[in-house]
Amino acid sequence: MENLKIADMAENEKPVERLQKYGAEFLSDAELLAIILRTGTSDMNVVTLAQMILNSHPVYKGLKSINYRSVSDLMTIHGVGKSKAAQIMALAEISKRMNLSRKEEHVNLSSPDSVADYFMEEARYLDKERVYALFTSNDNSLLHRVMLSEGSINRSILSTREVFKEALKCNAASVILIHNHPSGNPSPSDMDILVTKQISDLGNKLEIPLLDHIIIGDGIYVSFKEEGIIK
Repeated sequence: MENLKIADMAENEKPVERLQKYGAEFLSDAELLAIILRTGTSDMNVVTLAQMILNSHPVYKGLKSINYRSVSDLMTIHGVGKSKAAQIMALAEISKRMNLSRKEEHVNLSSPDSVADYFMEEARYLDKERVYALFTSNDNSLLHRVMLSEGSINRSILSTREVFKEALKCNAASVILIHNHPSGNPSPSDMDILVTKQISDLGNKLEIPLLDHIIIGDGIYVSFKEEGIIK
């Protein structure tokens, strides 16, 4: 019965019709994903396919599992080709951006805790090191953010000039650096410290101070300001 084609289901069991009648909040995760995917396979209806996708990750189950997927490993699932994999990844990215957009409406970066809280959820799903600059106004509100590099901090990748070129574009009063350590250990490396001090020195000369550099680990963080690495 579970592989009954969607077209052969009773009207009140079809995901689209259920959404129209009862509202999206009454649909299961699998039904919502099924609406995105639209079609199943010759031997599996789309709701069953959605259920299989949501339970196929070896560790994470449900909607959370999508955040730990890539297009290539989604395509190893029976019934998921390039288009469906792209649809799923687009859904995951839209969800992240909506969450980030809500945060940015109210974000105030006045303390290391608030900076870490802003980035902590996003950092959980990153399997590569990413370095961001957050540009703030005089009242510590977020004006703009930009990803500076992907991979470990490296002087050839992370240009101090680029940081302050962006700061001048948005008329920032100050800058905060933030990046993740996928290992879960937020302890700064020698290169982290060296590059941060270079950026801090230039920021002081330009009167656009580097307020802090936060490294995010597994539910924990290190603040260069709190550690006394930058003044």
